[in-house]
Formats: sequence, C-alpha cells, structure tokens
Amino acid sequence: MSQEKVDRYKKEKADRKQTMKKEKVQNVLRKCMVGIVAVLLIGWIGYSAYGTYESKKTKEEVEIDYTALTDFSQKLDEAAEEAE
Repeated sequence: MSQEKVDRYKKEKADRKQTMKKEKVQNVLRKCMVGIVAVLLIGWIGYSAYGTYESKKTKEEVEIDYTALTDFSQKLDEAAEEAE
C-alpha cells in the first residue's frame, strides 16, 4: 500500500464512529419520512373513499316554508307606512 492509502485508511478508521452514527440518523430520518408519507397517503385515500361513499348516499331533502317570514315583513312594511 502506498502511504496515501494508509493515511486515508487511518482517517476513515478514526472517523468510523461518527460516520456510522450519521448513517444511522439518516436511516431513521428516512424511515420517519416514509412513514409520514405512507400515513398521509392512506389518510388521503380513506378520506376520498369516504367522500365518494357519502356522495352516493341519498340526501334528505328539506322544504322550508317562508310564508311566515314574508307575512311578517309585509306587516312591518304596512306598519311603517301607517306610521308616516
């Protein structure tokens, strides 16, 4: 081995613990990111499926009778005209 290779090997050996620790941290971060993306993807698929299910269900129709409100409004208008 040349002296250059020996020096490089010694430097790699000295930095091996730091390098291993850095790789472990990177692996943990990568796994966390993949897990977060997977959870978001599953949540999005579930939300979309629920939305599709809800949109296919029949919706109850409600009829609102506004006659009481219009009568009241007309009576107020009449009272205002009489007061003038």
